[in-house]
Amino acid sequence: MKLNNVIHGHRSIREYEDREVSQELLDQILDAGIRASSSGNMQSYSIIATRDPELKKKLYSAHMDQSMVVDAPVLLTFCADFNRMRKWLKLNGAPVHFDNFMSFMIGAIDATLVSQNCALAAEDAGLGICYMGSTLANCDQIGKLLNLPPNVVPVVGYSLGYPAENPAPRDRLPKHGLVHYDTYQDYTDEEIQSIYEERNEKGWKRYMDNPRLKEMTERLGLKNLAEIYTIAKYTEESHHEYSQTVLNYLESQNFMRNE
Repeated sequence: MKLNNVIHGHRSIREYEDREVSQELLDQILDAGIRASSSGNMQSYSIIATRDPELKKKLYSAHMDQSMVVDAPVLLTFCADFNRMRKWLKLNGAPVHFDNFMSFMIGAIDATLVSQNCALAAEDAGLGICYMGSTLANCDQIGKLLNLPPNVVPVVGYSLGYPAENPAPRDRLPKHGLVHYDTYQDYTDEEIQSIYEERNEKGWKRYMDNPRLKEMTERLGLKNLAEIYTIAKYTEESHHEYSQTVLNYLESQNFMRNE
């Protein structure tokens, strides 16, 4: 496939064929990931490819009971990783640091860049993926299950396999609402309404067309998509809880030294 077709054809795939991904193909995907840009060429990330069915069953709960965790043949978890770098520094008599929040951010960005390279390579080969925000939200549980040492934190993860569904591509906000030239141009109320007009319509329709989502929306008395996002999906309470989980885990994984 042409790269442009791969990019514009992206869909989140949650249902997979009962078909293994060959090691040869997985290696091609991982090789594409490793070619991603990296801060200082430190490659401060690690990739964990999970195939073991029993381990995936354990990860199922940590990933908020999402079915693709156990249904997909492979799970890929991309971690910010300064454990390897710190060991190398010590062996060469160099100062050993990279144990602060800035270092975590560098590793997190590296890991995210790698994940998208792998995603594009996978979709180009006819596979499907579904990113899972639970990777970071429950990083402490996932880190324990994946046996992560200090200075390693799971940041991005997704299921990987041959699609058993063909969902329509989801809408995106219009380019004029996302791209700024030279400096940030803040939005008027009228511009905000225009930018989100199609999202309001299509997002609401998607909820109303799904019996389970429609029942939830009606039960909670939600009147628009904005309320769905903030009352049903991404509540203030849940984001505070997940924020604290991440901060606590960063401290336990030696990424919060301030002195």
